Amino acid sequence: MSVDVEGTEKILLSTGIRVGTPVKTKSMEKFIVKANPEGLYILDIVKTLERIEVAASFISRIDTKRFIVCSAREYGKVPVEKFCELINATPLIGRFMPGTFTNSLLPNYMEPLLIMVTDPQFDQQAIVEASKAGVPVIAISNSDNIISKIDLVIPANNRGRKSLATVYWLLTKAVLLKTGRLRAENVSINSFIYDGKEYRIDDFETKLEEGEE
Repeated sequence: MSVDVEGTEKILLSTGIRVGTPVKTKSMEKFIVKANPEGLYILDIVKTLERIEVAASFISRIDTKRFIVCSAREYGKVPVEKFCELINATPLIGRFMPGTFTNSLLPNYMEPLLIMVTDPQFDQQAIVEASKAGVPVIAISNSDNIISKIDLVIPANNRGRKSLATVYWLLTKAVLLKTGRLRAENVSINSFIYDGKEYRIDDFETKLEEGEE
């Protein structure tokens, strides 16, 4: 499937999806195109979109009930929950309980076929346990993340509310298209209509509480 970079560029750039941090790791260098005047590393949006398509292909071929999506980051809560709701996956929000993937005696023990994490740093325990259990890992990774145990990197800003909403919105759309649950005629650049309801990036965004900035 070809990636319509030109058609989506304007809306994507406004979300900050490609804006990284002032720090880069060696393993993330191949996903960085430049540093901006403020010293922030800019991620390759083409590779971001390509990796989202690859991730969607993997996800569309498995039993999504055994696809676990983790986010210890607060801004990942709503995007992950909405994504999981629409593709019928399982969210793990907040602190990851040690042993969830490795200790079969625990009441919350799970045997995932695939996991996805919102931030390799915040979700490190989930990655470690998935690796021990031989479970592949997809990760949204920023310029400063360590990705040694990640099987598929989606390079993107994993700190911003709008950016995380955008990644999960794009991934939801791609999975639904690849599984035949969403028809191409119900998709536009900034929304898709699924099961009679329209979904925009804002619908995937964690809203600020009163008093937050």
